[in-house]
Amino acid sequence: MPPLIRGASGLTSEEAARRLAEVGPNSLPRPPRVGPFGRILAQLRDPMILLLLAAGVVTVVVSDATDALVIALVVVVNTAVGVTQDLRADRAIAELDQLTAPVAEVVRDGRRLEVPAAEVVPGDVVRLDAGGIVPADLRLLEVAALSIDESAMTGESQPVDRDVGEELLAGTVATRGRAVGEVLRTGADSGLGRIAGLISTARVRDTPLQRRLRRLSRDLVVAVLAIGVVVVVLGLLRGEPLVQTSILAVSLAVAAVPESLPAVVTISLALGAHRMAQRHALVRHLPAVETLGSVTVLASDKTGTLTEGRMVAGAVWVPPGHRYDVSGSGYAPHGDVVADGHAAPPAALERLVRDAVLCNDARLVEPAADGEAWGAAGDTLEAALLVLAAKAGARPEDVHRAWPRAGEVPFEATRGWMATTHRAAAGPGALRVCKGAPEAVLDLVDPPEPLRGTVAAETTRLAEQGFRVIALADATSYDGAPTDDQPLELVGLVGIADPPRAVSREVVAACHAAGIAVVLVTGDHPVTAGAIAGRLGITDEGSTTVTGADLAAGAGQDALGVARVFARIRPEQKVQIVQALQERGEVVAMTGDGVNDAPALRNADIGVAMGRGGTEVARQAADLVLADDDLRTVVAAVEEGRRIYTNIRNFLRYAVSGGLAEVVVVVLGPFFGMALPLLPAQILWINMLTHGLPGVAFGAEPVVGSAMKRPPRPPDESVLGAGLALQIGWVGATIGALSLLSGLAADRAGWDVQTTIFLTLGAAQLAVALALRAPGHRGERRALDIAVAGAAVLQIGGVYLPPLHRLLGTEALPLPALAVAVALALVPGIAVRLRRG
Repeated sequence: MPPLIRGASGLTSEEAARRLAEVGPNSLPRPPRVGPFGRILAQLRDPMILLLLAAGVVTVVVSDATDALVIALVVVVNTAVGVTQDLRADRAIAELDQLTAPVAEVVRDGRRLEVPAAEVVPGDVVRLDAGGIVPADLRLLEVAALSIDESAMTGESQPVDRDVGEELLAGTVATRGRAVGEVLRTGADSGLGRIAGLISTARVRDTPLQRRLRRLSRDLVVAVLAIGVVVVVLGLLRGEPLVQTSILAVSLAVAAVPESLPAVVTISLALGAHRMAQRHALVRHLPAVETLGSVTVLASDKTGTLTEGRMVAGAVWVPPGHRYDVSGSGYAPHGDVVADGHAAPPAALERLVRDAVLCNDARLVEPAADGEAWGAAGDTLEAALLVLAAKAGARPEDVHRAWPRAGEVPFEATRGWMATTHRAAAGPGALRVCKGAPEAVLDLVDPPEPLRGTVAAETTRLAEQGFRVIALADATSYDGAPTDDQPLELVGLVGIADPPRAVSREVVAACHAAGIAVVLVTGDHPVTAGAIAGRLGITDEGSTTVTGADLAAGAGQDALGVARVFARIRPEQKVQIVQALQERGEVVAMTGDGVNDAPALRNADIGVAMGRGGTEVARQAADLVLADDDLRTVVAAVEEGRRIYTNIRNFLRYAVSGGLAEVVVVVLGPFFGMALPLLPAQILWINMLTHGLPGVAFGAEPVVGSAMKRPPRPPDESVLGAGLALQIGWVGATIGALSLLSGLAADRAGWDVQTTIFLTLGAAQLAVALALRAPGHRGERRALDIAVAGAAVLQIGGVYLPPLHRLLGTEALPLPALAVAVALALVPGIAVRLRRG
């Protein structure tokens, strides 16, 4: 590319057109489109889906239409959910386009003109005014009191003053002043473009549940094949026909597959999403609800997430040493200014808030409707000073009427202060007010050395608490003489910060109680970040803070697993932190609201975005969106996720143990003189009843109260881990043994052996389902109760309804046989209940 062209005349139209053709439009790159067929095919490669498809083919072969229909429905629903997830990244990148300015004011051929922002090219000279969106990455050539809101891009909560020679990022907003800059980077090369690239290249990780179920699917495939081989070999050794033995083996293999598991998972997740919607949380990715239950680390942005995202004056200091605390939140002019100790004379505080109103170009915006929040126009620091004045009892409009502005010296970053002059509306008085950084204002005031030391100490104290400190000074003339030559007198200091949300400390404490580590990841200053983390209980004495510079230099790599505060972090470094934690085996949830958070939200195991105060880019990249920005919903979602996982494990305990019991009966029955303990149709009937409505009903079980008192389960733990496989083994063996015992009793009493075993086996599985119910109030109606009752009626109907005798090969049993079967069937349920306590 040729050298960049500078100067007031800017580029020529011909040169701009040539560069546009060479570097392309100033727009964000789009990922390659994947067609619907490709997306669907990718979902069907899942091992559990492949296993279900195989089971579906088998059920069609053996004419089990009901099971085949259920399996087909489960496959369709799960494929649709997966395809929906794939579309999210495309939308997240598309939303980045909304941050770019639709038009830009450039200088070409020596004339100022507006062009579409997409046609801005490197070397263009761009003019920027207050309220304008930076169209591309710029280097500043001329500046007049320029302040930039970079919060969405960098996480810096306070507007940043920029000067000649510094760079502006595309997508940031000018809150004050004017500037002229030269375009350095456009499109994919700009700051926004790099973020779009990070989103599009994000590693799409399976959720912990998906990884566990994939491992379970592989194990089940091996088990099913082994069962089939064993049954066929034993049948042939006994001299049974190959066709009959093969049908029995296939039926048993189908029964061993918990085909309702995907339905249980989907229904559990859907119910969880519904509960979250009732708490004003939008679940954009269905598995996200369960994933939160697996989270071991919550990595949170600061600005707008743990904090309000609005600058608020929280502390006031008036010479010689009077302190005030300021209550209230946001830009609402409601709150109190309360003395911390001995109050200054009322006139001293009134003087400070008067000066805060006069040396100020911002204004407060009243809510347009009930329920909406107060807003602000102009610099957020100045807006915070107006709110402080209102809380102290001053009316800004009255102050301006009493002291109309006569002149001003705009803020310049090199000076560090601004000043305004005023004439009294009544009388000859004149006033000059100066506002700025304490060190800059002190140079103008030149106070006595003891006071200078006191001011320096107070400034340090406030800064360590996370405040940005503003100093105010004034000079008054009572005879109308100009105040330019009057010595300035220090009026006081104001501490302004983006305060923590009221619920943030509660959320951090709840996470710690649940065994979840909380990490603060922000683009803000290390002192500010450390102060906020300390106030919220994220850190304690001796905690380490790692900066972006540390990571860039490689010095913070060893601290990635133990540090609780990361400050001055760039978007790509947020991704680096998330991935480093994941490589250590952590399941990471990331919360955020800005554009700079979007890549990390996308890379995390679960991304949580603010809905009300967040950017659309963050919302599109996230899995869970908090519509009311209430972080307590994250804690509720963690509890919901743990409930879902508990229900899935209970279903597996129930369904797999039932399948194991059927295997025990068929394999061991011949050794007890029962050549064919169960017919294939009977196995499939039991499978349909137990894996059908009762199995699916496990997804609706209520939350267990102790869910948030347990630590997160290890990420690499099998879904059958933590003793579940052992429980499945003894429950399945118990049901199988008792079913065989019922068969032996039937043989001795002259009852039909197959029917007795069929009844006992099915009833025992339903008894276990009832034993696994979540504890609750007596008499409370549950979906599981109703489903078990319905399945029990159908199971008994299979014994006593003549139309089903021919289908299932059963016959009516006498009442003593029914009593024996039911009594034996209750034993496993009672044992499970007693073991659970």
